[in-house]
Amino acid sequence: MLQTSARLLRLLSLLETRRDWTGADLAERLGVSARTVRTDVGKLRELGYPVEAAPGVQGGYRLGAGAQLPPLLLDDDEAVAVAVGLRTATGVSDIAETSVRALAKLEQVLPSRLRHRVQALEAATVSVPGAGPAVDARVLTAIAAAIRASERLRFDYLSHQREASRREVEPHRLVSWGRRWYLVAWDTARDDWRTFRVDRLTPKVPNGPRFTPREPPEGDVARFVQRSAGAATWRFHARVRLHAPVDHVRARLPIAVEVTPEGPDRCVAEVGSDNAAMLGLYLGLLEVDFEVLDAPELAAELAKTGERFLRAANAGSPPAPG
Repeated sequence: MLQTSARLLRLLSLLETRRDWTGADLAERLGVSARTVRTDVGKLRELGYPVEAAPGVQGGYRLGAGAQLPPLLLDDDEAVAVAVGLRTATGVSDIAETSVRALAKLEQVLPSRLRHRVQALEAATVSVPGAGPAVDARVLTAIAAAIRASERLRFDYLSHQREASRREVEPHRLVSWGRRWYLVAWDTARDDWRTFRVDRLTPKVPNGPRFTPREPPEGDVARFVQRSAGAATWRFHARVRLHAPVDHVRARLPIAVEVTPEGPDRCVAEVGSDNAAMLGLYLGLLEVDFEVLDAPELAAELAKTGERFLRAANAGSPPAPG
């Protein structure tokens, strides 16, 4: 059994990792009785940690928000990770100055061995400014709160085609990809999973009713965002049959492209790009034979490009003997 001081730290760490805990769950994790858990919760409250309790069979404990911020419980790796994250925060508007202030406070309380690790990383790192829309930190926190509380989120949305709409969704996860942030959510009106750019989203209050979280799309929200966000930007679409094994083709195409096998040496791909000319050039880089199935504009562009390349190849050739 852990000593009291170590057990209190362990209890606090558990309360920080999950929103709600039953007394039985905490007792099992700590290897103590439910009565000891109640006693330890009381000691945490005396130290300034706002631990909330709900009575009854379905009751439990949670770490609430307090008027004062008690000391954070971080191990060495967590403290370094927070410091690095604060120094490299990108894609969120008006966060740079706030991050610097928070980092200064954190470095003041870091042990010297950790402070040296953070400072060494800072001295050895150069950041390249990135381009892209910045996201309002208040929007991110509002979405995150709705996800944590399992509450429906209402918002105005501007699509990639600049079309405005009002949405009500069951928010699942926020995904950061480069400097862009995406919300993966179940769209209640469309009865399907959707991906939303957070910089195009304006939340409306109050949130909707609570919901039971669903299983994530495709089992992997990051892959889902890569697939759906990539295809959403295409202005031109086409289906092509490629004369190559499906694994060979998938390894050379973006994750957003749907590829379906048609046998051991053929497959069909749903491809897209900004225009037919760009798509034709990209398909040529695959270095496999292919057929255009349903895009006459792409077929015409390929013929035009082929003639241009043939002229270029023959430009330096000697004239045929007469």
